Amino acid sequence: MEDGVLKEGFLVKRGHIVHSWKARWFILRQNTLLYYKLEGGRRGTPPKGRILLDGCTITCPCLEYENRPLLIKLKTQTSTEYFLEACSREERDAWAFEITGAIHAGQPGKVQQLHILKNSFKLPPHISLHLIVDKMHDSSSGIRPSPNMEQGSTYKKTFLGSSLVDWLISNSFAASRLEAVTLASVLMEENFLRPVGVRSMGAIRSGDLAEQFLDDSTALYTFAESYKKKKSPKEEMSLSTMELSGAVVKQGYLAKQGHKRKNWKVRRFVLRKDPAFLHYYDPSKEENRPVGGFSLRGSLVSALEDNGVPTGVKGNVQGNLFKVITKDDTHYYIQASSKAERAEWIEAIKKLT
Repeated sequence: MEDGVLKEGFLVKRGHIVHSWKARWFILRQNTLLYYKLEGGRRGTPPKGRILLDGCTITCPCLEYENRPLLIKLKTQTSTEYFLEACSREERDAWAFEITGAIHAGQPGKVQQLHILKNSFKLPPHISLHLIVDKMHDSSSGIRPSPNMEQGSTYKKTFLGSSLVDWLISNSFAASRLEAVTLASVLMEENFLRPVGVRSMGAIRSGDLAEQFLDDSTALYTFAESYKKKKSPKEEMSLSTMELSGAVVKQGYLAKQGHKRKNWKVRRFVLRKDPAFLHYYDPSKEENRPVGGFSLRGSLVSALEDNGVPTGVKGNVQGNLFKVITKDDTHYYIQASSKAERAEWIEAIKKLT
């Protein structure tokens, strides 16, 4: 990482004039957030734009886009709004924490307070659980249950544990994720919510109240009065549904070379096990459906040379590259943002081949 760089990596940014979503390489410095266009597998120069953080306000989680739950919203002193999407809740929260620290860099007391808040917990006094549940049911601003899958079963009218935590914070019912988790556990204790599926059912056996509700994108919950479950036998499921039924092992933004035009584009990769598949998604699209993917069974994965352009790679693309060869001899060329990230992906994929 370069000197003075607090954090860097891919985020998906909403355009100012045309509200399309495009992946950009972001670099966070003490008072500025720079973003770059990816050109032929390389970071373009000069920067595509810069966000001055002095006087900025940050909203995280930002729930203004229903189909993009992992957003950070920045509003500058001139009231310009930036919407940035991360690839996971953990990555979003890491960016939000670092950006908040950079915004308050000139106020050491504020930075120290942020670190204390990050690891503190205080349940807000005089919470009306009925008020919270009424607002959760609101058709325009509440929680919107939908069908979700877990381990081959489809559960109707459910929502993710992490989505409820985001909602509680966004609606000012909780000031931190830990506080929101405890509040959600209380809602379960009072029979307003019910756990659904193996992950969430297993958590309620914990004796610690704060650990009974899972702030997790694989744990499912539902409103107590609308509990419904519909099983889908695995033999009747489509292949694509089977592919997506595995547990998520790793996810992140990587650049991938296209098969036909050989151009490089940023994709959100999701690695799953049982069954082992690697899928990739177009982060510019609203729908959460993969644009491609392949089985890892019988696949080979290896790092490519960092000196010069490796065989099979088009354009002047080099550095942090790796290749996956599937069982049917299809070659996928992928680029990570660093050697460490490449090593992590190769190790994770090897475990599933």
